[in-house]
Amino acid sequence: MRAVVYRETGSAADVLEVVDRPVPPVGPGEARVRLVRAGVNPTDWKFRANGMNGAWDEVVPGQDGAGVVEEVGEGVEGLAIGDRVWTILAQWQRPGGTAAEQTVQPASRLVRLPDAASYDLGASLGVPAVTAHRALTSGSVQRLAPGALEGQVVLVAGGAGAVGNAAIQLARWAGARVVATVSSEEKAALARAAGAHDVVDYTAGTDATVAAVREVAPDGVDLVVEVSLAANIAIDVAVVRTHGTIAYYADNGGAEAVVPVRPTFAANLRLQGVLLYTLDPALLAAAAEDVTAAVEAGALRVGEDAGLPLHHYPLEQAADAHAAVEGGAVGKVLLDVE
Repeated sequence: MRAVVYRETGSAADVLEVVDRPVPPVGPGEARVRLVRAGVNPTDWKFRANGMNGAWDEVVPGQDGAGVVEEVGEGVEGLAIGDRVWTILAQWQRPGGTAAEQTVQPASRLVRLPDAASYDLGASLGVPAVTAHRALTSGSVQRLAPGALEGQVVLVAGGAGAVGNAAIQLARWAGARVVATVSSEEKAALARAAGAHDVVDYTAGTDATVAAVREVAPDGVDLVVEVSLAANIAIDVAVVRTHGTIAYYADNGGAEAVVPVRPTFAANLRLQGVLLYTLDPALLAAAAEDVTAAVEAGALRVGEDAGLPLHHYPLEQAADAHAAVEGGAVGKVLLDVE
């Protein structure tokens, strides 16, 4: 099988290569998937560049992908040969990710992909959609479904990003009013396409952004899905209502945030960190179920008309795909494996 690999940390152009490797064997509790698409996330290039890969001599990158089950190991229930699936954390604590023609995964990391969903969509779920789900369920609700967030206002920072896009769509599906912040009119159009009711350009400054959000939500927003806590903490604290939640999932804009102590404890605010790799398995499973239900309902989509443009690269151009994500490509970068 063809697979993208690296053996040392470094730039994509220097360390990624496409090689031929034996098809991996399937063990108990595992299944082998023939991949059609693989998603590329910021976490993939950060693992590659920073050495967060364990002690393996060779790594196939990629947490997200979609394809067809071709072999099922002993003891696996709920999966059968021919099932279409999407992956969750395929390369976490394992050397074999999704940038390959075949991957063997624990059955718990494979989720049935609804028949009407494209492989493009399946490979775009994983890290972005599950992260968005956890952020949205870190406040007053534990599961997402139509009506779960009825009457609530959700602020999505970075509404044109992959996680931001999924958060907008899932929050809308659950009945919330969604406000998104963006940095350009181009990104504003994408956030609106995803379903944001209101869009605010945060480049106008902290005071203007707070005023614009407060105009939409005079009593404050119930929850913030935050990509840049260090840069936005002042905005978030100023717009979140009493007993609200700020859920942050990345360190864009700075590795340290200065939290105003009195305003946060006076309002009984919750600051909730979100990282999938250390998330309780029960929460991962709940997210997989809810995300799949949203896909089945047609509430979670990809493409320009859903606010998430797709950028396709052949497997042989995986280094270019990594470089595009590292360079801040707007939309979703995918590898065409098949």
